[in-house]
Amino acid sequence: MNKRTKVKITFFVLLVGMASMFTAVVTDHWAVLSPQVTQMNTTCEAAHFGLWRLCKKAIYISAVNYNGKGCGPISLPGVENCTYFKHFTPGEEAEIFEVKTQKEYNISAAAIAIFSLAFMIFGTLCLLCSFKKGNDYVLKPAGMFFAFAGLCAIVSVEVMRQSVKRMIESEETEWIDYSYGWSFACACAGFCFLFLSGLTLLILSMPRMPQNPWESCMDAEPEPEQ
Repeated sequence: MNKRTKVKITFFVLLVGMASMFTAVVTDHWAVLSPQVTQMNTTCEAAHFGLWRLCKKAIYISAVNYNGKGCGPISLPGVENCTYFKHFTPGEEAEIFEVKTQKEYNISAAAIAIFSLAFMIFGTLCLLCSFKKGNDYVLKPAGMFFAFAGLCAIVSVEVMRQSVKRMIESEETEWIDYSYGWSFACACAGFCFLFLSGLTLLILSMPRMPQNPWESCMDAEPEPEQ
C-alpha cells in the first residue's frame, strides 16, 4: 500500500471524526439530569443540555416506569421546552442552572469546541492541498491541525464533565442523578478519530526510513576527489 492510498484512508477516517465532533457541538444531549422523585403518579422535570441550550422535559412518573434513581428515563413521553443559555442570548430571560460557576464552565466548553472546529477546517484545507502532486509537505501541518482539534475536543469533554459533577454536588441545585448522552459519546469518538488520524498524518509526512544500512550509503553524496 503506497503513501497516497494511506492518506486517502486516513482522510475517510477523519471525515467520520469531523462528523462526530460537529454533531456533538450542534446537539444538546451531552448530559441528562434528573431531580429526586418523592411520589409516584405525578409529573417531574428532567433536563438534558449541550453547549448552547438546556431542554427541560415534564415526565409523568408512575410505579411502572420508575427506575428507582430519579426522574426519567428522558426517553419517556412528555412536554419539552428548550431555551438557549442566557449568556449566549443577551436579553433573554430564560432560566438556566442556579450554579454561579456554570456560566464560566459552559462558555469555556463551547469556546474550546469552536477551536476544535476551526482546527478541523484548517486541517481539511491543508489535507486537500496535499492531494496535489508535489504538495506532500502540507501533510505535516494538516496532521498537527487535526491532532490539536482532537485535543480541544477532549478538553471540552473534560470541562463539561466537571461542570456536570459540580452541579450534582452543589446544594443549590435539585439534580441528584445524571448520565451522559449520545452527544457526549460523539465528542469522545471525535477526539479518538481526530487525534489518532492527526498522528497518522504526521507519521506519513516523515521521510522514509532506509530499509538497510546499504541504502543510506548508496544515497549519500560521493566524496569530492582530491
